[in-house]
Amino acid sequence: MESILFLAHSQSDGTLPKSALEALSAALEVAGKMSGGGLSVGLIGDNIQGAADAIAACGAQKFLAVEGPEFSVSRYGSDAAAAEALVRQSGATLVLAPGTSRFSRSLPGVNQRLNGRIETHVSGLDCAGDTLKLQRWYYRKRMEATLTRSQRPWFVLVDAGVFPVWEGEAGSANLEKVEVALDDDCKRTQVVGVEAPTSDAQTIRPDAELLFVAGAGWTKKQADGEIHLKDAENLILGFLQKSKASLGSSKSLVDQSCEGEAVLTFMSHLNQVGQTGATPRHPKGLATCCHGEEPHVVGWRFINERRAISIDPNCGWAIGKADVLYVADAFEVIAKVNEILES
Repeated sequence: MESILFLAHSQSDGTLPKSALEALSAALEVAGKMSGGGLSVGLIGDNIQGAADAIAACGAQKFLAVEGPEFSVSRYGSDAAAAEALVRQSGATLVLAPGTSRFSRSLPGVNQRLNGRIETHVSGLDCAGDTLKLQRWYYRKRMEATLTRSQRPWFVLVDAGVFPVWEGEAGSANLEKVEVALDDDCKRTQVVGVEAPTSDAQTIRPDAELLFVAGAGWTKKQADGEIHLKDAENLILGFLQKSKASLGSSKSLVDQSCEGEAVLTFMSHLNQVGQTGATPRHPKGLATCCHGEEPHVVGWRFINERRAISIDPNCGWAIGKADVLYVADAFEVIAKVNEILES
């Protein structure tokens, strides 16, 4: 008999992020299929009532909260202490949470304190009777495993984009406050501020509708025999700024910096997608100046609609890998799109 706890951090405005609402859908799916003690919700943050009220109609039996300004920031000591207190208070045997950086950093420590087991990058859940089976990726998402465990508590971090966002009516949640006294070790780390790039400089946007992938062709000689690197940078950055798309890169492009070749100054290995890079989950994808090699396409397995721009009608994208292939010059196409978006 399982007792299920859903964990989430509230945002500064008192709401829950999209990834948390997706994990809530996963928790409700499991709770609906398994017999046991039902579902509890555990929230951590400084402004929790609004987040709890927003999901009051989810069907949870109780709402637990660790609340206070010291829990509003991402800090291992306070995050781990709060999560541990919520798990102990709820008596949960199965704990589901979104695979955010905060939980990915803190829950392994909580798991160690409670002598449990933990799984990360979970991409699917299934129940056979009262036995939970989950799927998760290994080796940069090149291998998928289905597994189950008997050890409890069992912590499950759900990848973003796997489950639908929970939708329901707001209500009034009865919060049960859980007190957590932070010792000096928890307070050693002081958060003095947040430094983040401006919105114009930000190129990785996990929640964007469109993934724009640039290939090495942007830095090669064009029809006039010249390299137009500055033009490529202006076109790509202009498109990203106007469309609010997320930027991806083929491995060959980001590797050029190590080979002494011309590079796009804003591109790094953090933008790499494919078999040895990230595997994004955007609804749409547009590949430009890349050939659609199999390792690159592996990174697109979760993209719902694939489009590509290439001057070669026989490139890899044309062989059943793209839903739509535009046989055209990417410089000209993106320049025209920027004009349209500008107007």
